[in-house]
Amino acid sequence: MKSPLPLDGLVVVSVEQAIAAPFASRQLADLGARVIKIERPGVGDFARAYDHTVRGLASHFVWTNRSKESLTLDLKQPEAIDVLRRLIARADVFLHNLAPGAMSRLGFESTSLREEYPRLVICEISGYGATGPYRDKKAYDLLVQSEAGLVSITGTAETPSKVGISIADIAAGMYAFSSILAALVRRATTGGGALLDISMFDALAEWMGYPAYYTGYGGAPLPRTGARHAAIAPYGPYVAGDGHVVYLGLQNEREWSRFCGDVLERPALASDPRFGSNALRVKNHDELAPIIVQAFAGKTAEQVVEKLDAAQIANARMNTVDEFLQHPQLVERGKWQDIASPAGPLRALVPPFGFDDMEPKMGPIPGLGEHTDAILGELGYDRDTIAAWRQAGIV
Repeated sequence: MKSPLPLDGLVVVSVEQAIAAPFASRQLADLGARVIKIERPGVGDFARAYDHTVRGLASHFVWTNRSKESLTLDLKQPEAIDVLRRLIARADVFLHNLAPGAMSRLGFESTSLREEYPRLVICEISGYGATGPYRDKKAYDLLVQSEAGLVSITGTAETPSKVGISIADIAAGMYAFSSILAALVRRATTGGGALLDISMFDALAEWMGYPAYYTGYGGAPLPRTGARHAAIAPYGPYVAGDGHVVYLGLQNEREWSRFCGDVLERPALASDPRFGSNALRVKNHDELAPIIVQAFAGKTAEQVVEKLDAAQIANARMNTVDEFLQHPQLVERGKWQDIASPAGPLRALVPPFGFDDMEPKMGPIPGLGEHTDAILGELGYDRDTIAAWRQAGIV
């Protein structure tokens, strides 16, 4: 018998758009929370229009918005503000990622909400936080990657590059999600809610810890090394004799010795003074790389991988996204599940929570305003009022 979802019965109201807040609230929904997503009438969350590749739906939106209820409200209208107030009064969590100060201008100043609803967990996600000189600066994922120094260490020596996924948004969404869970745990003990100030910049700054220590104490920035690791060697891509690339990574001197003897078939290389420590191998990688490639030249990539596996050296293939979608590990572990959407059934990855006695909620992706009438009815508004509001563009 499966256990109930851990957030069953909790209500999350989210005035959200783009990625960071929707990713956080979707994970709350995965764990059983009822998530009411507030969207603009007519257009909704602008991430709905990022692309139309998923049978007419946007890939970002499909990823971050399943299992939610969509309520359209024009928050410039007093009637819509009244609806939002009634929702917050019933909520356990109020989440938003509007620009700093935007909710206050609408009459939802956070410290006042905390006084009015002492059990409420309020989470504000922004680009740079609620204070500081960058408070009002516009922030998108690439721009935060740049400000945090990530772009300066990503890519090749010639070309600084952004990370290929929205990593600043994802980082902020993850810290919002985990902070909300921590606040709910604390509330169970103390009875009090919380006010959480989560920023994309702060989240990515935490993830920049290793480059920060390396640069701050090493006196020089990490070099851009493409797919190769900047501080560990050998760790990265090496071409086999058939032209395919094998990725490998060594972590200690025991592995280096096995690698030299069992894979390269050059045991004496393990004691070569040029490569006697990880730091020396990094320093002399331009001399080490041709030795590795030469040893791989007479073998196919599959044969190289077999030798690496036999020597217990970590390795991987560089899969395309198409190959990832068919990855045997995902298939064997049952990580794909169909979900409903306005475009029909779609395949989605089961979230990686790892509970052994429950299955995450994998609900439908909502159509814009799909749940407006039902939610307003719950709040006590009659059909005539709802119809008039729809005619006026309030919902």
